[in-house]
Amino acid sequence: MTVNRGEVPDQVYPPAEDSFLLLRAALREVRETDRVLEVGTGSGYVAAGLLDRAAAVVATDINPHAVACARSRGVAAVRTDLFAGLSGPFDLILFNPPYLPTAPEERIDDWLEYALDGGPTGRVTIEKFAADVGRVLSPFGRVLLLVSSLTDPSAVRGLFARAGFVSFIVDEERLEGETLYVLRAMRDLCRMGL
Repeated sequence: MTVNRGEVPDQVYPPAEDSFLLLRAALREVRETDRVLEVGTGSGYVAAGLLDRAAAVVATDINPHAVACARSRGVAAVRTDLFAGLSGPFDLILFNPPYLPTAPEERIDDWLEYALDGGPTGRVTIEKFAADVGRVLSPFGRVLLLVSSLTDPSAVRGLFARAGFVSFIVDEERLEGETLYVLRAMRDLCRMGL
């Protein structure tokens, strides 16, 4: 994954191929009436790209440097873990999670680590997100989640299925050593009896 730091502080994940892919998918998905939430906004690149395309755009990040960076791009950003303390509902939720499989001895223990460390499977944060995203998602809302071949997209789809969602791949990009995917998830209306 190549990274162009540009005007992004060292402790903030800068826009890279995964950011570009997620924004591309989001621009196809977003509706002008949508209330959008980007979880883990990093530099705010994706959320800022949707500001004039949706009714409202809000972003979160656990990293205070990322929140400041997103705010400098005009994004209403809140410092929190995932969407803790938010009530929603949001029509479109975006997340480029930390997905790199990381052993405990590989951790670097700084703010940037929050953007990269996916735990031993690469799915630790994704598991928490999938289990609770329904709480802040509108009944017919959509989720766009960026995942990597390193994270096992079929296992991620299984997490969403167990949480009551149907999901499928809407975009992908091959990089050296991995393939990035954008997963689109929605509530399984058949399971809900609708």
